[in-house]
Amino acid sequence: MTTYVVHRNGRPADDLAPLAFAGYAHFTAMQVRGHQVRGLDLHLDRLRNASLELYGQALPDEQIRDHLRTAVAAGPEDVSLVATVFSATGEFTAAAAEPELLVRTGPPSSGPAGPLALAVVEHERFMPALKHTGESAKTYALRQAVRDGYDDAAFVDRHGRLTEATIWNLAFWDGTSVVWPDAPMLLGTTMSIVRRRLTVPQRTTEITLSTLGAHGEVPAPYAGAVVMNSWSPGIPVSRIGPVEFPSSPAFADLLHRAYAEEPLTDF
Repeated sequence: MTTYVVHRNGRPADDLAPLAFAGYAHFTAMQVRGHQVRGLDLHLDRLRNASLELYGQALPDEQIRDHLRTAVAAGPEDVSLVATVFSATGEFTAAAAEPELLVRTGPPSSGPAGPLALAVVEHERFMPALKHTGESAKTYALRQAVRDGYDDAAFVDRHGRLTEATIWNLAFWDGTSVVWPDAPMLLGTTMSIVRRRLTVPQRTTEITLSTLGAHGEVPAPYAGAVVMNSWSPGIPVSRIGPVEFPSSPAFADLLHRAYAEEPLTDF
């Protein structure tokens, strides 16, 4: 029998009432395989830094690892896991409270197969460097994009720079280098793993629809595009707004191979 869990501070979450008012929270998401995970250090850094920013204090890394270990041990070898740090005092208060940890596991996922067509939406996330909750705008953008015949949405800021997609980081291939957008955004854990494992050149630059080739430049400046998140290090993108990208399975394979170089580690 497959068992997935919801744990609060390392124990079955019997009392979830405080979470109804816990929109002032942040989280990290990961794919667990064989009771192990890639980039655990990045997830711990994310939770610690976001807690210090939002609450002025953070749970010890070893306490978080213990709670994650307990939740993972209670279920099957392969799961999707979301770890959310929240304060029981809830929203709309400056009252101090020690952060708590909610861990939820569910079926493993590798994301959609792609290729994906992304609508372009002008949107700037509040505190973009943090993976926080309460972002209904992202779900709204996704739903509107699907309504309009796309698969998802990519964001541009007030300066026209591509930043990220709803729950994804963006990456491009110029034929020799992996190109990352230069704009305020969330540095995803998968993105960070890929960046530290790639053996090909990488560069960061501001990317707009114009520089993507929205006016039909030939040859187009980028030979491939992908999105990535905890589900996958590379899902092909066929279109961003009016700009179409050629199929580039070699680019996606390059990212997957780099990701696979990151060892799985115990909690």
